[in-house]
Amino acid sequence: MRTLPFVSALAVFAGLSGCVAPVGPVQVTRFHVPDTAALGKGAIAVEPGPGADGKSLEWQAYQVAVQRQLALIGYTEAAAGQGGQVAELRLSRSSYQPGRSVSPVNVGLGGSTGSYGSGVGLGVGINLSPRPAQMVQTDLSIMIKQRATNQTLWEGRASFEVSAKSPLADTALAAPKMAEALFKDFPGQSGQTIEVK
Repeated sequence: MRTLPFVSALAVFAGLSGCVAPVGPVQVTRFHVPDTAALGKGAIAVEPGPGADGKSLEWQAYQVAVQRQLALIGYTEAAAGQGGQVAELRLSRSSYQPGRSVSPVNVGLGGSTGSYGSGVGLGVGINLSPRPAQMVQTDLSIMIKQRATNQTLWEGRASFEVSAKSPLADTALAAPKMAEALFKDFPGQSGQTIEVK
């Protein structure tokens, strides 16, 4: 009878541990104008950058995540085509299969000569380690511009790479993480690349 509370607590802990996703670093680079007084204030709309598909569900997930970060740094949300500033959002996701660092089969040849004769040996080694997991790379780019003049005030790029099997390969989890990393310590030091964990 006394084991029930312990078993219940263990079940809750096991359930929570399944929700924890491994977090990898996000590479972030930002550039901005010398006078940053216009940043972080006023109304701003998040719109597709040139070539971006603003109707895709993936793009819209990142739009929501970016809008949230912009609100946290002082902007108010504006509808598309409205607001004194515009945040142009571009998104790129690709997957690739990394190669092995060594060949899966190695062949070695050896020989020796001595006073009792000579010998030659052949050895074959097989690498039984599994192929590296497929990787997913996501690149997020934001340009904040003055709508009236089209002047770029701030630009940020974030790059994130995870295993295709990771929960963070899913857009719903990756979008908030990347947007948060991109706007960390906004506006950031111009021209500096940082790694956000």
